[in-house]
Amino acid sequence: MNQNPDVKIRRANREDAGLLAELGARTFSETFAADNTPQEMSAYLAASFSLAQQTAQLADPASTFLLAEVGGLATGYAQLHAGEAADGVEGARPVELVRLYVSLEWLGRGIGEALMRACVNEARQAGHDAIWLGVWERNGRAQAFYRKWNFRAVGQHVFQLGSDPQRDILMQRTV
Repeated sequence: MNQNPDVKIRRANREDAGLLAELGARTFSETFAADNTPQEMSAYLAASFSLAQQTAQLADPASTFLLAEVGGLATGYAQLHAGEAADGVEGARPVELVRLYVSLEWLGRGIGEALMRACVNEARQAGHDAIWLGVWERNGRAQAFYRKWNFRAVGQHVFQLGSDPQRDILMQRTV
């Protein structure tokens, strides 16, 4: 796996709400805008990446946000959430990897690997025995990345993008 010694991972705090709103909306758009209508993207971004939404998620004790930075510049982030697992997910204490996004210009430079390593460590330290996620069936790049990290398909569920129901593949790995 690529290692970039300049990547620093830190926990996000409430002062990072604006940064996460901007970074989240931008990286989600970079990843999915070309394959979805502007209306569906707009609806999803407004609902998911507002300052109020990010502030609330940062305040949630079940959520952990990890920011990747290079030279003080935010290059990606991940969100873990300890809650009810989707059907098909196994384990006594699984945690969901809700998001793992890297800015387009930083793809392939070790940011995703550094974030995933930090997520696995975070999950282990918190006593979780598995990490699970949903990945869009049309996002082959992400699926390949997760398979490299020993995630395996365990089911599927619907991801609602605006008014468009999309199919996500559920994947999980042991910690």
